[in-house]
Amino acid sequence: MTGTGSRLGLRANAAQFALLVAVNALVGGLLGTERTVLPLLGEQEFRLGAYTAALTYILAFGATKAVTNFFAGTLSDRYGRRPVLLAGWLVGIPVPLLLIWAPGWSWVVAANVLLGINQGLTWSTTVIMKIDLAGPRRRGLAMGLNEAAGYLAVAVTALASGALAARYGLRPAPFLLGAAYVALGLGLSLLVVKETRGHAHHEASNHAGGEHGGLSTRRIFGLVSWREPALASASQAGLVNNLNDGLAWGLFPVLFAAAGLSLPRIGLLAALYPAFWGLGQILTGPLSDRIGRKPLIVVGMLTQAGALGLVAGAETFELWCVALALLGAGTAMVYPTLLAAIGDVAHPAWRARAVGVYRLWRDGGFAVGALTAGIVADLVGIRGATSAVAAVTAVSGLLVAVRMYETHPYGARAADAGPAASK
Repeated sequence: MTGTGSRLGLRANAAQFALLVAVNALVGGLLGTERTVLPLLGEQEFRLGAYTAALTYILAFGATKAVTNFFAGTLSDRYGRRPVLLAGWLVGIPVPLLLIWAPGWSWVVAANVLLGINQGLTWSTTVIMKIDLAGPRRRGLAMGLNEAAGYLAVAVTALASGALAARYGLRPAPFLLGAAYVALGLGLSLLVVKETRGHAHHEASNHAGGEHGGLSTRRIFGLVSWREPALASASQAGLVNNLNDGLAWGLFPVLFAAAGLSLPRIGLLAALYPAFWGLGQILTGPLSDRIGRKPLIVVGMLTQAGALGLVAGAETFELWCVALALLGAGTAMVYPTLLAAIGDVAHPAWRARAVGVYRLWRDGGFAVGALTAGIVADLVGIRGATSAVAAVTAVSGLLVAVRMYETHPYGARAADAGPAASK
Protein backbone atom coordinates (compact mmCIF):
# COMPACT_ATOMS: atom_id res chain seq x y z
CA MET A 1 0.00 0.00 0.00
CA THR A 2 1.40 3.39 -0.90
CA GLY A 3 1.70 6.25 1.48
CA THR A 4 -0.75 8.41 -0.48
CA GLY A 5 -3.47 5.79 -0.27
CA SER A 6 -3.06 5.07 3.43
CA ARG A 7 -5.50 6.23 6.09
CA LEU A 8 -4.56 6.38 9.76
CA GLY A 9 -6.78 5.41 12.66
CA LEU A 10 -8.22 2.30 14.29
CA ARG A 11 -11.63 2.65 12.66
CA ALA A 12 -10.19 3.07 9.17
CA ASN A 13 -7.99 -0.01 9.62
CA ALA A 14 -10.23 -2.09 11.89
CA ALA A 15 -10.06 -5.39 9.99
CA GLN A 16 -6.29 -5.42 9.58
CA PHE A 17 -5.76 -4.21 13.14
CA ALA A 18 -7.97 -6.99 14.55
CA LEU A 19 -6.06 -9.54 12.49
CA LEU A 20 -2.75 -8.30 13.91
CA VAL A 21 -4.17 -8.55 17.44
CA ALA A 22 -4.98 -12.20 16.73
CA VAL A 23 -1.51 -12.82 15.30
CA ASN A 24 0.11 -11.34 18.39
CA ALA A 25 -2.02 -13.59 20.59
CA LEU A 26 -0.44 -16.54 18.79
CA VAL A 27 3.02 -15.03 19.37
CA GLY A 28 2.27 -14.81 23.09
CA GLY A 29 0.78 -18.29 23.14
CA LEU A 30 4.04 -19.82 21.91
CA LEU A 31 5.88 -18.08 24.76
CA GLY A 32 3.23 -19.24 27.24
CA THR A 33 3.94 -22.92 26.61
CA GLU A 34 7.14 -22.52 28.66
CA ARG A 35 5.92 -20.51 31.65
CA THR A 36 4.68 -23.36 33.84
CA VAL A 37 6.48 -26.39 32.46
CA LEU A 38 10.08 -25.46 31.68
CA PRO A 39 11.26 -24.47 35.20
CA LEU A 40 9.87 -27.77 36.51
CA LEU A 41 11.35 -29.69 33.58
CA GLY A 42 14.80 -28.35 34.44
CA GLU A 43 14.47 -29.29 38.08
CA GLN A 44 12.69 -32.66 37.82
CA GLU A 45 13.83 -34.20 34.52
CA PHE A 46 17.25 -32.62 33.92
CA ARG A 47 18.16 -32.40 37.64
CA LEU A 48 19.53 -28.86 37.52
CA GLY A 49 20.43 -27.99 41.10
CA ALA A 50 21.81 -24.44 40.84
CA TYR A 51 19.35 -21.65 40.09
CA THR A 52 21.90 -19.92 37.84
CA ALA A 53 22.22 -23.02 35.67
CA ALA A 54 18.46 -23.52 35.55
CA LEU A 55 17.93 -19.96 34.30
CA THR A 56 20.30 -20.33 31.33
CA TYR A 57 17.32 -20.78 29.02
CA ILE A 58 15.87 -17.39 30.05
CA LEU A 59 19.31 -15.81 29.66
CA ALA A 60 19.57 -17.26 26.14
CA PHE A 61 16.02 -16.19 25.31
CA GLY A 62 16.39 -12.65 26.66
CA ALA A 63 19.76 -11.90 25.10
CA THR A 64 18.70 -13.23 21.71
CA LYS A 65 15.33 -11.49 21.75
CA ALA A 66 16.88 -8.18 22.81
CA VAL A 67 19.35 -8.15 19.91
CA THR A 68 16.68 -9.36 17.46
CA ASN A 69 14.35 -6.53 18.51
CA PHE A 70 16.99 -4.02 17.45
CA PHE A 71 17.40 -5.56 14.03
CA ALA A 72 13.63 -6.06 13.62
CA GLY A 73 13.09 -2.30 13.64
CA THR A 74 15.90 -1.64 11.17
CA LEU A 75 14.90 -4.49 8.85
CA SER A 76 11.22 -3.49 8.88
CA ASP A 77 12.20 0.02 7.79
CA ARG A 78 14.39 -1.35 5.01
CA TYR A 79 12.40 -4.30 3.68
CA GLY A 80 8.90 -3.79 5.07
CA ARG A 81 7.06 -5.12 8.11
CA ARG A 82 5.46 -8.24 6.61
CA PRO A 83 8.67 -10.00 5.45
CA VAL A 84 10.13 -9.62 8.95
CA LEU A 85 6.95 -11.06 10.48
CA LEU A 86 7.09 -14.07 8.17
CA ALA A 87 10.77 -14.65 8.94
CA GLY A 88 9.94 -14.70 12.65
CA TRP A 89 7.34 -17.43 12.25
CA LEU A 90 9.69 -19.54 10.11
CA VAL A 91 12.35 -19.40 12.84
CA GLY A 92 9.73 -20.50 15.38
CA ILE A 93 8.91 -23.80 13.64
CA PRO A 94 11.64 -25.90 15.35
CA VAL A 95 11.04 -24.51 18.87
CA PRO A 96 8.32 -26.92 20.14
CA LEU A 97 9.99 -29.86 18.39
CA LEU A 98 13.31 -29.22 20.16
CA LEU A 99 11.55 -28.97 23.52
CA ILE A 100 9.62 -32.21 22.94
CA TRP A 101 12.67 -34.25 21.91
CA ALA A 102 15.41 -32.57 23.98
CA PRO A 103 17.76 -35.26 25.40
CA GLY A 104 19.71 -32.66 27.39
CA TRP A 105 19.45 -29.10 28.70
CA SER A 106 21.57 -27.72 25.84
CA TRP A 107 18.68 -28.50 23.48
CA VAL A 108 16.36 -26.45 25.70
CA VAL A 109 18.81 -23.54 25.59
CA ALA A 110 19.06 -23.84 21.78
CA ALA A 111 15.25 -23.85 21.51
CA ASN A 112 15.14 -20.64 23.52
CA VAL A 113 17.69 -18.97 21.27
CA LEU A 114 15.31 -19.66 18.38
CA LEU A 115 12.34 -18.60 20.51
CA GLY A 116 14.10 -15.29 21.25
CA ILE A 117 14.58 -14.67 17.53
CA ASN A 118 10.96 -15.64 16.85
CA GLN A 119 9.57 -13.35 19.56
CA GLY A 120 11.87 -10.48 18.63
CA LEU A 121 10.86 -10.53 14.97
CA THR A 122 7.15 -11.27 15.35
CA TRP A 123 6.22 -9.28 18.46
CA SER A 124 8.32 -6.24 17.47
CA THR A 125 6.78 -6.23 14.02
CA THR A 126 3.19 -6.50 15.23
CA VAL A 127 3.88 -3.56 17.59
CA ILE A 128 5.32 -1.48 14.74
CA MET A 129 2.46 -2.40 12.40
CA LYS A 130 -0.19 -1.40 14.94
CA ILE A 131 1.54 1.92 15.61
CA ASP A 132 1.61 2.45 11.82
CA LEU A 133 -2.13 1.86 11.54
CA ALA A 134 -3.36 3.63 14.67
CA GLY A 135 -2.03 7.15 14.19
CA PRO A 136 -1.14 9.43 17.12
CA ARG A 137 -4.52 9.91 18.83
CA ARG A 138 -5.24 6.32 19.87
CA ARG A 139 -1.72 5.00 20.24
CA GLY A 140 -2.19 4.02 23.89
CA LEU A 141 -5.34 2.05 23.06
CA ALA A 142 -3.55 0.33 20.18
CA MET A 143 -0.65 -0.74 22.38
CA GLY A 144 -3.01 -1.80 25.16
CA LEU A 145 -4.89 -4.12 22.81
CA ASN A 146 -1.67 -5.47 21.29
CA GLU A 147 -0.02 -6.28 24.61
CA ALA A 148 -3.28 -7.52 26.15
CA ALA A 149 -3.70 -10.06 23.37
CA GLY A 150 -0.15 -11.30 23.73
CA TYR A 151 -0.10 -11.65 27.49
CA LEU A 152 -3.62 -13.02 27.85
CA ALA A 153 -2.47 -15.73 25.47
CA VAL A 154 0.59 -16.27 27.67
CA ALA A 155 -1.73 -16.64 30.68
CA VAL A 156 -4.24 -18.98 29.03
CA THR A 157 -1.47 -21.15 27.62
CA ALA A 158 0.41 -21.26 30.94
CA LEU A 159 -2.79 -22.48 32.61
CA ALA A 160 -3.53 -24.96 29.83
CA SER A 161 0.02 -26.32 29.73
CA GLY A 162 -0.03 -26.82 33.50
CA ALA A 163 -3.26 -28.81 33.21
CA LEU A 164 -1.88 -30.87 30.33
CA ALA A 165 1.35 -31.53 32.23
CA ALA A 166 -0.59 -32.67 35.32
CA ARG A 167 -2.58 -35.15 33.24
CA TYR A 168 -0.13 -36.31 30.55
CA GLY A 169 3.31 -35.41 31.89
CA LEU A 170 5.73 -32.53 31.27
CA ARG A 171 6.35 -33.70 27.68
CA PRO A 172 5.17 -33.73 24.91
CA ALA A 173 1.56 -32.59 25.40
CA PRO A 174 2.16 -28.96 26.59
CA PHE A 175 4.48 -28.20 23.67
CA LEU A 176 2.07 -29.50 21.04
CA LEU A 177 0.09 -26.33 21.73
CA GLY A 178 3.13 -24.35 20.63
CA ALA A 179 3.35 -26.27 17.35
CA ALA A 180 -0.29 -25.42 16.61
CA TYR A 181 0.30 -21.72 17.38
CA VAL A 182 3.26 -21.56 14.99
CA ALA A 183 1.33 -23.22 12.16
CA LEU A 184 -1.65 -20.90 12.56
CA GLY A 185 0.46 -17.76 12.97
CA LEU A 186 2.53 -18.50 9.88
CA GLY A 187 -0.58 -19.24 7.83
CA LEU A 188 -2.36 -16.00 8.79
CA SER A 189 0.76 -13.90 8.26
CA LEU A 190 1.39 -15.44 4.85
CA LEU A 191 -2.16 -15.34 3.51
CA VAL A 192 -3.99 -12.43 5.15
CA VAL A 193 -1.67 -9.87 6.80
CA LYS A 194 -0.90 -6.79 4.66
CA GLU A 195 2.10 -4.47 4.63
CA THR A 196 1.73 -1.30 6.75
CA ARG A 197 4.95 0.61 6.02
CA GLY A 198 3.01 2.91 3.70
CA HIS A 199 1.01 4.20 6.67
CA ALA A 200 4.22 5.29 8.40
CA HIS A 201 5.35 7.08 5.24
CA HIS A 202 1.97 8.79 5.04
CA GLU A 203 2.19 9.96 8.67
CA ALA A 204 5.78 11.13 8.16
CA SER A 205 4.76 13.27 5.17
CA ASN A 206 2.25 15.11 7.37
CA HIS A 207 4.39 15.26 10.52
CA ALA A 208 5.21 18.68 11.95
CA GLY A 209 8.79 17.61 12.58
CA GLY A 210 9.31 16.17 9.11
CA GLU A 211 12.66 17.87 8.65
CA HIS A 212 14.03 15.78 11.51
CA GLY A 213 13.20 12.42 9.94
CA GLY A 214 16.62 11.53 8.52
CA LEU A 215 18.52 10.35 11.60
CA SER A 216 21.18 7.65 11.53
CA THR A 217 20.62 4.44 13.46
CA ARG A 218 23.60 5.33 15.66
CA ARG A 219 22.01 8.68 16.57
CA ILE A 220 18.69 6.99 17.31
CA PHE A 221 20.42 4.46 19.55
CA GLY A 222 21.94 7.28 21.59
CA LEU A 223 18.63 9.13 21.90
CA VAL A 224 16.68 6.11 23.06
CA SER A 225 19.42 4.76 25.33
CA TRP A 226 20.54 7.83 27.31
CA ARG A 227 20.34 11.22 25.58
CA GLU A 228 16.61 11.97 25.26
CA PRO A 229 15.04 12.09 28.76
CA ALA A 230 11.68 10.47 27.98
CA LEU A 231 13.05 7.80 25.64
CA ALA A 232 15.92 6.89 27.98
CA SER A 233 13.58 6.79 30.99
CA ALA A 234 11.31 4.42 29.10
CA SER A 235 14.26 2.18 28.22
CA GLN A 236 15.50 1.78 31.78
CA ALA A 237 11.98 1.19 33.11
CA GLY A 238 11.36 -1.40 30.40
CA LEU A 239 14.58 -3.22 31.29
CA VAL A 240 13.66 -3.39 34.98
CA ASN A 241 10.10 -4.47 34.14
CA ASN A 242 11.36 -7.48 32.21
CA LEU A 243 13.96 -8.20 34.87
CA ASN A 244 10.91 -8.77 37.09
CA ASP A 245 9.33 -11.01 34.48
CA GLY A 246 12.48 -13.09 34.11
CA LEU A 247 12.50 -13.62 37.87
CA ALA A 248 8.81 -14.58 37.94
CA TRP A 249 9.15 -16.90 34.95
CA GLY A 250 12.25 -18.77 36.08
CA LEU A 251 12.09 -18.92 39.87
CA PHE A 252 8.53 -18.49 41.11
CA PRO A 253 7.34 -21.96 39.97
CA VAL A 254 10.31 -23.47 41.84
CA LEU A 255 9.44 -21.42 44.95
CA PHE A 256 5.82 -22.57 44.82
CA ALA A 257 6.81 -26.21 44.26
CA ALA A 258 9.17 -26.07 47.27
CA ALA A 259 6.23 -24.79 49.35
CA GLY A 260 4.32 -27.97 48.47
CA LEU A 261 1.82 -26.53 45.97
CA SER A 262 0.34 -28.93 43.40
CA LEU A 263 1.08 -28.60 39.69
CA PRO A 264 -2.41 -27.23 38.86
CA ARG A 265 -2.01 -24.57 41.58
CA ILE A 266 1.45 -23.67 40.28
CA GLY A 267 -0.06 -23.38 36.80
CA LEU A 268 -2.81 -21.13 38.16
CA LEU A 269 -0.25 -18.83 39.80
CA ALA A 270 1.88 -18.83 36.64
CA ALA A 271 -1.23 -17.77 34.69
CA LEU A 272 -2.55 -15.22 37.20
CA TYR A 273 0.27 -12.72 36.73
CA PRO A 274 0.10 -12.51 32.90
CA ALA A 275 -3.73 -12.63 33.07
CA PHE A 276 -3.93 -9.45 35.15
CA TRP A 277 -1.15 -8.02 33.00
CA GLY A 278 -3.04 -8.81 29.81
CA LEU A 279 -6.55 -7.79 30.93
CA GLY A 280 -5.31 -4.65 32.65
CA GLN A 281 -3.76 -3.32 29.47
CA ILE A 282 -7.17 -3.07 27.85
CA LEU A 283 -7.86 -0.35 30.44
CA THR A 284 -4.43 1.19 30.98
CA GLY A 285 -3.60 1.69 27.30
CA PRO A 286 -6.56 3.99 26.57
CA LEU A 287 -6.27 5.52 30.05
CA SER A 288 -2.78 6.75 29.11
CA ASP A 289 -4.39 8.51 26.12
CA ARG A 290 -6.52 10.46 28.61
CA ILE A 291 -4.29 11.20 31.60
CA GLY A 292 -0.83 10.88 30.03
CA ARG A 293 1.94 8.32 30.11
CA LYS A 294 4.14 9.34 33.06
CA PRO A 295 1.68 8.84 35.97
CA LEU A 296 0.88 5.28 34.94
CA ILE A 297 4.55 4.37 34.49
CA VAL A 298 5.57 5.70 37.91
CA VAL A 299 2.65 4.13 39.80
CA GLY A 300 3.03 0.88 37.87
CA MET A 301 6.71 0.46 38.76
CA LEU A 302 6.05 1.17 42.44
CA THR A 303 3.11 -1.27 42.44
CA GLN A 304 5.37 -3.98 41.01
CA ALA A 305 7.94 -3.29 43.73
CA GLY A 306 5.32 -3.74 46.45
CA ALA A 307 4.00 -6.92 44.83
CA LEU A 308 7.47 -8.48 44.67
CA GLY A 309 7.98 -7.68 48.33
CA LEU A 310 4.74 -9.49 49.10
CA VAL A 311 5.83 -12.55 47.06
CA ALA A 312 9.06 -12.67 49.08
CA GLY A 313 7.24 -12.56 52.40
CA ALA A 314 4.16 -14.70 51.67
CA GLU A 315 3.76 -18.31 52.79
CA THR A 316 0.29 -19.24 51.51
CA PHE A 317 -1.36 -19.84 48.14
CA GLU A 318 -3.93 -17.10 48.84
CA LEU A 319 -1.33 -14.41 49.56
CA TRP A 320 0.66 -15.41 46.50
CA CYS A 321 -2.53 -15.00 44.44
CA VAL A 322 -2.90 -11.44 45.74
CA ALA A 323 0.77 -10.66 45.13
CA LEU A 324 0.79 -11.95 41.55
CA ALA A 325 -2.46 -10.13 40.75
CA LEU A 326 -0.81 -6.91 41.97
CA LEU A 327 2.34 -7.67 39.99
CA GLY A 328 0.24 -8.14 36.87
CA ALA A 329 -1.72 -4.93 37.50
CA GLY A 330 1.47 -2.92 37.98
CA THR A 331 2.96 -4.37 34.80
CA ALA A 332 -0.25 -3.54 32.92
CA MET A 333 0.16 0.12 33.87
CA VAL A 334 3.69 0.17 32.51
CA TYR A 335 3.91 -2.10 29.47
CA PRO A 336 1.69 -0.50 26.80
CA THR A 337 2.36 2.98 28.18
CA LEU A 338 6.11 2.74 27.62
CA LEU A 339 5.56 1.69 24.01
CA ALA A 340 3.08 4.52 23.50
CA ALA A 341 5.61 7.00 24.93
CA ILE A 342 8.24 5.82 22.44
CA GLY A 343 5.70 6.32 19.65
CA ASP A 344 4.85 9.79 20.96
CA VAL A 345 8.42 11.08 20.87
CA ALA A 346 9.97 9.28 17.89
CA HIS A 347 9.47 10.73 14.41
CA PRO A 348 7.50 8.39 12.09
CA ALA A 349 10.50 8.12 9.76
CA TRP A 350 12.65 6.54 12.50
CA ARG A 351 9.98 5.26 14.87
CA ALA A 352 10.44 1.58 13.93
CA ARG A 353 14.15 1.79 14.76
CA ALA A 354 13.37 3.62 18.03
CA VAL A 355 10.95 0.83 18.98
CA GLY A 356 13.68 -1.68 18.14
CA VAL A 357 16.23 0.05 20.37
CA TYR A 358 13.72 0.37 23.22
CA ARG A 359 12.83 -3.31 22.95
CA LEU A 360 16.55 -4.15 22.87
CA TRP A 361 16.90 -2.61 26.33
CA ARG A 362 13.52 -3.82 27.60
CA ASP A 363 13.99 -7.46 26.65
CA GLY A 364 17.62 -7.31 27.74
CA GLY A 365 15.94 -7.30 31.14
CA PHE A 366 15.18 -11.01 30.69
CA ALA A 367 18.89 -11.75 30.40
CA VAL A 368 19.86 -9.38 33.22
CA GLY A 369 17.08 -10.80 35.38
CA ALA A 370 18.01 -14.42 34.73
CA LEU A 371 21.69 -13.84 35.47
CA THR A 372 21.21 -11.55 38.48
CA ALA A 373 18.32 -13.46 40.03
CA GLY A 374 20.10 -16.77 39.56
CA ILE A 375 23.31 -15.59 41.22
CA VAL A 376 21.51 -13.88 44.11
CA ALA A 377 19.15 -16.84 44.58
CA ASP A 378 22.11 -19.22 44.77
CA LEU A 379 23.60 -16.98 47.49
CA VAL A 380 20.56 -16.02 49.59
CA GLY A 381 17.62 -18.02 48.21
CA ILE A 382 14.67 -17.15 45.97
CA ARG A 383 13.01 -14.95 48.59
CA GLY A 384 16.17 -12.89 49.03
CA ALA A 385 16.54 -12.48 45.27
CA THR A 386 12.92 -11.37 45.01
CA SER A 387 13.41 -8.75 47.75
CA ALA A 388 16.49 -7.39 45.97
CA VAL A 389 14.62 -7.08 42.67
CA ALA A 390 11.75 -5.32 44.48
CA ALA A 391 14.20 -2.65 45.67
CA VAL A 392 15.62 -2.17 42.16
CA THR A 393 12.09 -1.78 40.78
CA ALA A 394 11.23 0.93 43.31
CA VAL A 395 14.37 2.87 42.37
CA SER A 396 13.46 2.59 38.68
CA GLY A 397 10.03 4.10 39.32
CA LEU A 398 11.57 7.01 41.22
CA LEU A 399 14.01 7.65 38.35
CA VAL A 400 11.07 7.92 35.93
CA ALA A 401 9.37 10.37 38.32
CA VAL A 402 12.47 12.57 38.37
CA ARG A 403 13.69 12.49 34.75
CA MET A 404 10.81 11.71 32.40
CA TYR A 405 8.50 14.43 31.06
CA GLU A 406 4.93 13.85 29.83
CA THR A 407 5.05 12.67 26.21
CA HIS A 408 1.40 12.42 25.22
CA PRO A 409 0.93 14.55 22.09
CA TYR A 410 -2.22 16.15 23.49
CA GLY A 411 -0.72 16.77 26.94
CA ALA A 412 0.45 20.12 28.21
CA ARG A 413 4.19 19.63 27.70
CA ALA A 414 4.42 17.20 24.83
CA ALA A 415 3.64 19.43 21.86
CA ASP A 416 7.32 19.94 21.19
CA ALA A 417 8.51 16.47 22.28
CA GLY A 418 8.85 14.93 18.81
CA PRO A 419 11.00 17.65 17.24
CA ALA A 420 12.95 18.03 20.48
CA ALA A 421 14.02 14.45 20.32
CA SER A 422 15.58 14.99 16.94
CA LYS A 423 17.51 18.14 17.58
